[in-house]
Amino acid sequence: MEIVNHQINDIEIAELISNNLIINTIDDGADLVGNLFYGGFNRVVIYEKNIAPEFFDLKSGLAGEILQKFTNYRVYLIIVGDFSKYHSKSLKAFIYESNNSRHVNFVASQAEALKILSTK
Repeated sequence: MEIVNHQINDIEIAELISNNLIINTIDDGADLVGNLFYGGFNRVVIYEKNIAPEFFDLKSGLAGEILQKFTNYRVYLIIVGDFSKYHSKSLKAFIYESNNSRHVNFVASQAEALKILSTK
């Protein structure tokens, strides 16, 4: 995994780049948020392709557990991807509610993610 550091308006944003899964388990998510937080980042961009598919099945509990860790550490997270392929009404509602919050957003592009995180 590579961390690309974007500095916009004196705000540092970590963009996580990888060809592999970064978050596969709750422990992966906890380790990630801890490492980012203690590494000085409180704004993070990660890509949908780097997150286990179970995350997007809300019944698994993976999303809730991991996103709670980001919220507890006050690390703003944006997940970039194409979420139209998910047909779950509960996931669509979850994404809608998340996008109205401050800590977690789901967007379609890196540019949109950086714009949102640079104004938080």
